[in-house]
Amino acid sequence: MRYFIKFSCYGHHLHGDQSGSVDRDHNLPGSRLLLHNPDRIEAEHHLMDQLPYSLNQCSRTVVLDALRQVCIHRGWTLFAAHVRSTHVHVIVDAEVQPEKIMNDFKSYASRRLNRSGLEEPNRKRWARHGSTRWLWNDEDVRSAIRYVIEEQGEIMAAFVAEGI
Repeated sequence: MRYFIKFSCYGHHLHGDQSGSVDRDHNLPGSRLLLHNPDRIEAEHHLMDQLPYSLNQCSRTVVLDALRQVCIHRGWTLFAAHVRSTHVHVIVDAEVQPEKIMNDFKSYASRRLNRSGLEEPNRKRWARHGSTRWLWNDEDVRSAIRYVIEEQGEIMAAFVAEGI
């Protein structure tokens, strides 16, 4: 199956954010996103035990390399990836559930960042979950790649497979 996976850095996409979010009560396909709620954002900020995490250029490159390596190791096909300063987009084909893929991406990226020595190993880097969307046909894949590569602003650390 082909998936469009997005996960955010710790502290950058909180419930109640203007860009929309889901929680345990608002997570069914086709259901409405949570409305903007400054009070909820403030409450979630108070629950954080570390400052929000952002990826600099060096760490974005490390994360992109980790995404590519986990796909090689697991036998998954990486169509495209774009590592931004506050979130990561990946389009991938794999015969496992998207939550497993996202968890492996986060684990490999964290391990690589730890080994790089760029920051403290106990740093929280990723939000608890993320977004997983199934891509049902080739046009869905092409549209997701266009969005990830062309509609995110300045390219930071990106990969697109040849021939797509």
